[in-house]
Amino acid sequence: MFWPHCLARIRAQWFKIMTTPQSGQLYLFTPALRADDLEAFAPTLVGALEAGDVSCVLARLAPGAEGDARRIIGRLVEIAANGGAALLVDNDPRLAARVGADGAHVSGGDAALSDALASLKPERIVGAGLLRTRDEAMNAGEAGVDYVMFGEPRRDGLTPPADTTVERVAWWAEIFEPPCVAYAAALEDIALLADAGADFVALGDAIWSAPAPLEALARARAILARQAD
Repeated sequence: MFWPHCLARIRAQWFKIMTTPQSGQLYLFTPALRADDLEAFAPTLVGALEAGDVSCVLARLAPGAEGDARRIIGRLVEIAANGGAALLVDNDPRLAARVGADGAHVSGGDAALSDALASLKPERIVGAGLLRTRDEAMNAGEAGVDYVMFGEPRRDGLTPPADTTVERVAWWAEIFEPPCVAYAAALEDIALLADAGADFVALGDAIWSAPAPLEALARARAILARQAD
């Protein structure tokens, strides 16, 4: 009984954030996970969410983990809901709906995004990333996505230069209404992206690859807090 009400509350909070975003909010990419990674990663994610200021978590699966996808994503949905964050599934809208996630993040401005919007909206969140051109970003915004993301790692693992992401974020923030998420490859990029107008700053390897992930996350929060002052 608690679980559906909890999910409804989280989604209501997220949609409120989407319509009235403020700078200084965090969006976390998980590492690319296998079932064997859950036991070690789950407590770290719990700790990250307990510290606050994380609005969204993007669940990512490692290659070959598809057979355990429901188990992995289902556990992350539970952790995120208990921690007051939305849980989105990377590039798999059908899985998002099956496991009761809050939505999906879709890469590329193509037919996959149209399918996600048709199958998930309006009950769930749909975000768009890996938008290679300004036209792709504008088309995604016009199609009705809940946010656009710039700067995330490409499929080959490479991340665009920070100045390229800053330029794209500043362009979007000046002209368009849908919220913008900016991916920071390093903690040193956070202030630049927040100053450029990002509504959310996304972090992945900059947190999980650090010697002390929760300390790195605390540094990220402190940087955003200073930018908001």
